[in-house]
Amino acid sequence: MKQLMLTVDKISTYVGKAAAWLIIVLMVMVCIDVFRRYVMSAPSAWIGELSVMSYGVTFMICGAYTLAQNAHVRGDFLYGSMKPRTQALFDLVLYIAFFLPGIAALIYAGYTFAADSWRIGEHTTQIANGPPVYHFKSIIPIAGGLVMLQGIIEIIRCVYCLRTGEWPERLKDAEEIDVVEQQLAASVYVDQEAKEQAIKNAKSIDEAAHHRLGNT
Repeated sequence: MKQLMLTVDKISTYVGKAAAWLIIVLMVMVCIDVFRRYVMSAPSAWIGELSVMSYGVTFMICGAYTLAQNAHVRGDFLYGSMKPRTQALFDLVLYIAFFLPGIAALIYAGYTFAADSWRIGEHTTQIANGPPVYHFKSIIPIAGGLVMLQGIIEIIRCVYCLRTGEWPERLKDAEEIDVVEQQLAASVYVDQEAKEQAIKNAKSIDEAAHHRLGNT
Protein backbone atom coordinates (compact mmCIF):
# COMPACT_ATOMS: atom_id res chain seq x y z
CA MET A 1 0.00 0.00 0.00
CA LYS A 2 2.83 2.39 0.84
CA GLN A 3 4.44 1.63 -2.50
CA LEU A 4 1.17 2.43 -4.28
CA MET A 5 0.92 5.78 -2.50
CA LEU A 6 4.50 6.71 -3.38
CA THR A 7 4.01 5.59 -6.99
CA VAL A 8 1.03 7.89 -7.45
CA ASP A 9 3.02 10.66 -5.74
CA LYS A 10 5.75 10.13 -8.33
CA ILE A 11 3.25 10.34 -11.19
CA SER A 12 1.76 13.58 -9.87
CA THR A 13 5.22 15.03 -9.24
CA TYR A 14 6.49 14.08 -12.70
CA VAL A 15 3.45 15.53 -14.47
CA GLY A 16 3.53 18.70 -12.37
CA LYS A 17 7.22 19.33 -13.01
CA ALA A 18 6.79 18.63 -16.72
CA ALA A 19 3.90 21.11 -16.89
CA ALA A 20 6.01 23.70 -15.07
CA TRP A 21 8.14 24.03 -18.21
CA LEU A 22 5.17 25.73 -19.81
CA ILE A 23 6.17 28.78 -17.77
CA ILE A 24 9.22 29.08 -20.05
CA VAL A 25 6.98 28.82 -23.11
CA LEU A 26 4.66 31.43 -21.63
CA MET A 27 7.59 33.77 -20.91
CA VAL A 28 8.87 33.44 -24.49
CA MET A 29 5.43 34.17 -25.94
CA VAL A 30 5.00 37.25 -23.75
CA CYS A 31 8.46 38.54 -24.72
CA ILE A 32 7.70 38.03 -28.41
CA ASP A 33 4.35 39.76 -28.03
CA VAL A 34 5.92 42.73 -26.24
CA PHE A 35 8.63 43.01 -28.93
CA ARG A 36 6.09 42.88 -31.74
CA ARG A 37 3.77 45.34 -30.02
CA TYR A 38 6.26 48.04 -29.00
CA VAL A 39 9.13 47.61 -31.48
CA MET A 40 7.44 46.41 -34.65
CA SER A 41 4.00 47.95 -33.95
CA ALA A 42 2.50 44.63 -35.03
CA PRO A 43 0.94 42.91 -31.99
CA SER A 44 -0.18 39.30 -32.35
CA ALA A 45 -3.66 38.48 -31.05
CA TRP A 46 -2.85 34.78 -31.41
CA ILE A 47 0.03 35.04 -28.95
CA GLY A 48 -2.21 36.76 -26.42
CA GLU A 49 -4.81 34.01 -26.65
CA LEU A 50 -2.22 31.22 -26.51
CA SER A 51 -0.59 32.84 -23.47
CA VAL A 52 -3.86 32.65 -21.56
CA MET A 53 -4.28 29.01 -22.55
CA SER A 54 -0.72 28.14 -21.52
CA TYR A 55 -1.23 29.68 -18.11
CA GLY A 56 -4.51 27.80 -17.69
CA VAL A 57 -2.91 24.48 -18.63
CA THR A 58 -0.07 25.02 -16.14
CA PHE A 59 -2.49 25.94 -13.37
CA MET A 60 -4.72 22.91 -13.95
CA ILE A 61 -2.08 20.25 -14.55
CA CYS A 62 -0.09 21.24 -11.45
CA GLY A 63 -3.10 20.69 -9.18
CA ALA A 64 -2.30 17.02 -8.56
CA TYR A 65 1.35 17.87 -7.86
CA THR A 66 0.32 20.47 -5.28
CA LEU A 67 -1.98 17.95 -3.60
CA ALA A 68 0.78 15.32 -3.59
CA GLN A 69 3.07 17.83 -1.85
CA ASN A 70 0.34 18.64 0.70
CA ALA A 71 0.76 22.28 -0.37
CA HIS A 72 -2.83 23.43 -0.83
CA VAL A 73 -3.92 26.24 1.49
CA ARG A 74 -5.67 25.27 4.73
CA GLY A 75 -6.51 26.91 8.06
CA ASP A 76 -3.36 25.54 9.62
CA PHE A 77 -3.47 27.38 12.93
CA LEU A 78 -6.16 24.95 14.11
CA TYR A 79 -5.29 21.96 11.94
CA GLY A 80 -1.61 21.99 12.95
CA SER A 81 -2.48 21.63 16.64
CA MET A 82 -4.58 18.49 16.10
CA LYS A 83 -3.34 14.96 16.70
CA PRO A 84 -2.66 12.90 13.55
CA ARG A 85 -5.82 10.78 13.96
CA THR A 86 -7.95 13.92 14.37
CA GLN A 87 -6.33 15.45 11.30
CA ALA A 88 -6.98 12.27 9.34
CA LEU A 89 -10.63 12.13 10.38
CA PHE A 90 -11.09 15.81 9.54
CA ASP A 91 -9.46 15.34 6.11
CA LEU A 92 -11.40 12.16 5.39
CA VAL A 93 -14.77 13.82 6.03
CA LEU A 94 -13.86 16.77 3.80
CA TYR A 95 -12.51 14.54 1.02
CA ILE A 96 -15.70 12.45 0.96
CA ALA A 97 -18.15 15.33 1.42
CA PHE A 98 -16.58 17.92 -0.88
CA PHE A 99 -13.54 16.71 -2.79
CA LEU A 100 -14.93 13.59 -4.44
CA PRO A 101 -18.22 15.10 -5.68
CA GLY A 102 -16.52 18.37 -6.66
CA ILE A 103 -13.75 16.76 -8.71
CA ALA A 104 -16.19 14.23 -10.21
CA ALA A 105 -18.33 17.17 -11.37
CA LEU A 106 -15.23 18.84 -12.82
CA ILE A 107 -14.31 15.72 -14.78
CA TYR A 108 -17.85 15.27 -16.10
CA ALA A 109 -18.31 18.93 -17.03
CA GLY A 110 -14.81 19.12 -18.50
CA TYR A 111 -15.44 16.05 -20.66
CA THR A 112 -18.70 17.55 -21.88
CA PHE A 113 -17.06 20.89 -22.71
CA ALA A 114 -14.18 19.18 -24.51
CA ALA A 115 -16.43 16.84 -26.49
CA ASP A 116 -18.64 19.70 -27.66
CA SER A 117 -15.59 21.79 -28.52
CA TRP A 118 -14.05 19.01 -30.63
CA ARG A 119 -17.37 18.33 -32.35
CA ILE A 120 -17.79 21.92 -33.57
CA GLY A 121 -14.08 22.64 -34.07
CA GLU A 122 -14.29 25.53 -31.61
CA HIS A 123 -11.98 28.53 -31.92
CA THR A 124 -11.68 31.60 -29.71
CA THR A 125 -14.22 34.31 -30.42
CA GLN A 126 -12.16 37.23 -29.13
CA ILE A 127 -10.54 37.68 -32.53
CA ALA A 128 -11.33 36.69 -36.11
CA ASN A 129 -9.82 33.32 -37.03
CA GLY A 130 -8.60 32.83 -33.48
CA PRO A 131 -6.65 29.77 -32.29
CA PRO A 132 -8.51 26.51 -31.60
CA VAL A 133 -9.56 25.87 -28.01
CA TYR A 134 -10.60 22.21 -28.15
CA HIS A 135 -7.06 21.10 -27.25
CA PHE A 136 -7.11 23.44 -24.28
CA LYS A 137 -10.53 22.26 -23.07
CA SER A 138 -9.34 18.65 -23.28
CA ILE A 139 -6.94 19.45 -20.43
CA ILE A 140 -9.87 20.01 -18.04
CA PRO A 141 -10.97 16.35 -17.66
CA ILE A 142 -7.35 15.16 -17.82
CA ALA A 143 -6.31 17.48 -14.99
CA GLY A 144 -9.42 16.50 -13.06
CA GLY A 145 -8.55 12.83 -13.46
CA LEU A 146 -5.03 13.39 -12.14
CA VAL A 147 -6.35 15.31 -9.12
CA MET A 148 -8.95 12.58 -8.50
CA LEU A 149 -6.25 9.89 -8.59
CA GLN A 150 -4.09 11.79 -6.12
CA GLY A 151 -7.15 12.52 -3.97
CA ILE A 152 -7.96 8.81 -3.70
CA ILE A 153 -4.40 8.25 -2.49
CA GLU A 154 -4.87 11.00 0.08
CA ILE A 155 -8.02 9.24 1.31
CA ILE A 156 -6.00 6.03 1.67
CA ARG A 157 -3.46 8.02 3.66
CA CYS A 158 -6.24 9.19 5.98
CA VAL A 159 -7.44 5.63 6.55
CA TYR A 160 -3.86 4.49 7.19
CA CYS A 161 -3.37 7.26 9.75
CA LEU A 162 -6.66 6.41 11.49
CA ARG A 163 -5.46 2.83 11.88
CA THR A 164 -1.87 3.50 12.95
CA GLY A 165 -2.00 6.96 14.51
CA GLU A 166 0.78 8.19 12.21
CA TRP A 167 0.78 9.75 8.77
CA PRO A 168 2.47 7.58 6.14
CA GLU A 169 5.41 9.07 4.31
CA ARG A 170 4.84 10.96 1.09
CA LEU A 171 7.23 11.75 -1.75
CA LYS A 172 8.47 15.23 -0.87
CA ASP A 173 10.11 17.52 -3.37
CA ALA A 174 13.62 17.92 -1.95
CA GLU A 175 13.93 21.49 -3.23
CA GLU A 176 11.20 22.66 -0.86
CA ILE A 177 13.18 21.56 2.21
CA ASP A 178 15.86 24.17 1.51
CA VAL A 179 13.32 26.95 1.94
CA VAL A 180 12.20 25.46 5.26
CA GLU A 181 15.79 25.32 6.48
CA GLN A 182 16.39 28.96 5.57
CA GLN A 183 13.22 30.07 7.32
CA LEU A 184 14.09 28.10 10.45
CA ALA A 185 17.64 29.42 10.50
CA ALA A 186 16.43 33.03 10.29
CA SER A 187 13.61 32.65 12.79
CA VAL A 188 13.78 34.71 15.97
CA TYR A 189 10.65 33.18 17.49
CA VAL A 190 12.10 29.71 18.09
CA ASP A 191 14.62 28.95 20.84
CA GLN A 192 18.07 27.88 19.66
CA GLU A 193 17.81 24.24 20.73
CA ALA A 194 14.46 23.74 19.04
CA LYS A 195 15.73 25.57 15.95
CA GLU A 196 18.81 23.34 15.65
CA GLN A 197 16.72 20.20 16.11
CA ALA A 198 14.20 21.34 13.48
CA ILE A 199 16.97 22.11 10.99
CA LYS A 200 18.54 18.71 11.69
CA ASN A 201 15.20 17.00 11.06
CA ALA A 202 14.69 18.99 7.87
CA LYS A 203 18.14 18.00 6.61
CA SER A 204 17.45 14.31 7.31
CA ILE A 205 14.21 14.56 5.35
CA ASP A 206 16.10 16.34 2.57
CA GLU A 207 18.69 13.55 2.38
CA ALA A 208 15.99 10.88 2.35
CA ALA A 209 14.12 12.70 -0.40
CA HIS A 210 17.28 13.03 -2.51
CA HIS A 211 17.90 9.30 -2.01
CA ARG A 212 14.34 8.40 -3.13
CA LEU A 213 14.48 10.73 -6.12
CA GLY A 214 17.87 9.33 -7.07
CA ASN A 215 16.41 5.82 -7.19
CA THR A 216 13.57 6.83 -9.52
